[in-house]
Amino acid sequence: MRIAYIAAGAGGMYCGSCIHDNALAAALQRQGHEVALLPTYTPLKTDEENVSDSHQFYGAINVFLQQKSGLFRHTPKLFDRLLDGRALLGWISRLGAATDPKELGDLTLEVLRGEAGAQHKELDKLVHWLKSIYRPEVVVITNSLLLGLVHQIKEALGVPVVVCVQGEDLFIDQLQEPGRQRVEAELRHRANDADLFIAPSRYYAQHMAQKLAQDPSRFEVVPLGIKLTGHGEHQPVAEADPLTFGYLARICPEKGLHRLIEAFTTLASAESGSTLRLRVAGYLGPLDRDYWDEQQRRIEGAGLSERVDFLGEIDRSTKLDFLSSIDVLSVPTVYEEPKGLFALEAMASGVPVVLPDHGSFPEILAETGGGVLYEPGSAASLVTALGSLVENRAERLALGHRGRSAVHSLRNADVMAQKTAAVLTSLVESTKET
Repeated sequence: MRIAYIAAGAGGMYCGSCIHDNALAAALQRQGHEVALLPTYTPLKTDEENVSDSHQFYGAINVFLQQKSGLFRHTPKLFDRLLDGRALLGWISRLGAATDPKELGDLTLEVLRGEAGAQHKELDKLVHWLKSIYRPEVVVITNSLLLGLVHQIKEALGVPVVVCVQGEDLFIDQLQEPGRQRVEAELRHRANDADLFIAPSRYYAQHMAQKLAQDPSRFEVVPLGIKLTGHGEHQPVAEADPLTFGYLARICPEKGLHRLIEAFTTLASAESGSTLRLRVAGYLGPLDRDYWDEQQRRIEGAGLSERVDFLGEIDRSTKLDFLSSIDVLSVPTVYEEPKGLFALEAMASGVPVVLPDHGSFPEILAETGGGVLYEPGSAASLVTALGSLVENRAERLALGHRGRSAVHSLRNADVMAQKTAAVLTSLVESTKET
């Protein structure tokens, strides 16, 4: 099958969606499918071998300039290509990390308007390449914020277009009014153009069906899978050695690091927790530095600075080392997480997880048995869940073993690719019949 997969770069940080899209495209290629992974906005940044195509569409600089001035909606192709250079986009993406997503409502709306929006020239370039050069049998778009592309792609190519949903509701909910209402209205309108939606969990399929005003039958669920290379068997800590909690996610309020630090300080202050440690890894953007400073002050105030390590953003090799150095991973998200990539990565290395009982987490743990759920928003429940694994080494090891076995057999990238290919093949065949 010949697949065009349109993905959205996340600027200068490792992004769960980028890692997912790249892993899926690579697995599909290994299984014999021809896949062009096409980056939009910025180049994809992934901690694995990058299989994205050399073409760059909807480059962030061109998109921004066309939003601000009609002059840039008519510039020559050579000028646009210069602005789409990967080195330049990589540099500018570091500056873009300081842009508050609350202020992006107007630009988001224009991209959603597709052929009627300010960036229609970018859409024309993409459609021309797809129709004249690549000629896919099916087009997959990484998230619903790019629904504005669907109508013109279908009109020009006559092939089905599938739209994935991967957590974009968190961005939408942060938009300022009246931009948020306008974006949501355009999303509901444009959602009718898609042939099918793919969600990473049953929870998120139901959630986005409601948000996009779509019949749930239009959503297929393909559970998240990860690349397993390097995820070795976890070496359990000796009973007499310090036990280490881990956090692996973006450093921001939404991911709930403050909740983990609060629980850690409670447990570490108790006599039985005198040797507990905490390791924190993840991207820290300019807008969240005050938040991180606040967490550091909390750690210092509790006298625990020497027992907390902050690694910042880490590459794949360092991530695998990080996972082998912790005994329990917890990312106590404030919002309802649709994916949970970090949970799968931890369990793949035999590390049990402690997660809130919402979003995709109940589904993941019901399938894998690799962790413990606690009552969302309850500090006491999180402390109890973490404390139970501190005190019960046998249970901790059993959870780690079950989780690793399940992820390696059920949640690897090849299984994800097989399920995705089955969905796409069925759609292509049914479209040909009609």
